[in-house]
Amino acid sequence: MTNLTYDDIFKNLVKSAYDGDLEQEIEKIKNQGGNHAEAYIQYATGGGDPDKVVFKVKDCDMNCGCNDQGCQVSCLMNAIDRDEKGNVVIRTGDCNDCGDCVNLCEHDCLVDKKEFIPLVEVLKDRKVPVYAIIAPAFIGQFGSEVTPGKMRAALKRLGFYGMVEVALFADILTFREALEFDAHVRKEGDFVLTSMCCPMWVSMVKKVYKQLAPHITPSVSPMVACGRGVKKMHPDAKVVFIGPCIAKKAEAKEPDVKDAVDVVITFKELKQIFEAVGINPAEVEEDEKEHSSTGGRIYARTGGVSKAVADTLKRIRPDKPIQIKAVQAHGVKECRKMLQDALEGKLIANFYEGMGCIGGCVGGPHVLIDPAQGTKLVNDYGEEANSLTPADNKYVLTLLKSLGFDEIEDLFDEEKAKIFSRTFNI
Repeated sequence: MTNLTYDDIFKNLVKSAYDGDLEQEIEKIKNQGGNHAEAYIQYATGGGDPDKVVFKVKDCDMNCGCNDQGCQVSCLMNAIDRDEKGNVVIRTGDCNDCGDCVNLCEHDCLVDKKEFIPLVEVLKDRKVPVYAIIAPAFIGQFGSEVTPGKMRAALKRLGFYGMVEVALFADILTFREALEFDAHVRKEGDFVLTSMCCPMWVSMVKKVYKQLAPHITPSVSPMVACGRGVKKMHPDAKVVFIGPCIAKKAEAKEPDVKDAVDVVITFKELKQIFEAVGINPAEVEEDEKEHSSTGGRIYARTGGVSKAVADTLKRIRPDKPIQIKAVQAHGVKECRKMLQDALEGKLIANFYEGMGCIGGCVGGPHVLIDPAQGTKLVNDYGEEANSLTPADNKYVLTLLKSLGFDEIEDLFDEEKAKIFSRTFNI
């Protein structure tokens, strides 16, 4: 067992944590795992700077083989340089921990912190309720036979109390975005930038296109909304977000929203966890419970937010003279161009949606299937919903009441709507 990869070490540590011999496995890996084993162990067990996600473990040089499309090119904030020897240097002040460089590094020089192992004992002793909240992009990621009900059952086998589809809270935020649009787009030339879903998109606006920040709608992401909603209903609970995105690990640490989610794991990591403990989600029993609408389910793909909000606005404000005219961009290059055009007054829409990954969340760095297939499966799952918009979804309306919102307009009440709001300070 020499020169283990970072992923190998993570899987070994997960298995040993569930088996109760984590310390022994750590010593074994230190002795046999290669030159950088201790650093990999540190980050695979959630160590390192608590406010950081991306770490450099070892040097690479210009012969690493990924210079043309690698870490330096991928960096959204131009935070990666190379020294005179060609080795990667991360400018910490510019890095926003989006993790795109990690996904492209083929040599484990750059790694993202994995936060699951410190949670294992909590899951095993079950004294504290731990809820999994799973991103809309999950459908089909773990195989065609893995239904939402099977995924819920598999997560319960890991020790989770339950699973909530974040799509339910995407439905609630769709209401908010529709109301925000209604309030702020009153005449031709008015426009909004949706703040939801993608932390890379929000970072671009906040750090590069600051002049556009006043146009960002003040909604939290569906992940944050769901985490806060679960904790409002279960105040002693811990919340684990599961999704395709490394950048969500950084978002969960942002000061104004860090109350919402305790741990973030990716689809890739969850697959490794299932493999390490011998759980095959396709073979477990069904545990069905979800009631999200089409709108919430299609947030996972490019254009999903725009369609959901546009459909909902038509439903709740059918007489509004200016309806949503949306434009979307996906991938950093397209997002930059769209924001630059908006900054220069080349407005072609009144609702701007950006996703940092090609295809949206279905194209995230830790997805398990092809983005085109992911988009199809997300659309199919959306079509299976019993309601098109949250306005027609009795389960969403019931959920809103349980959170203290008696009327849809209460989502505009400053005090009541705190759990779904944030301020984008520049």
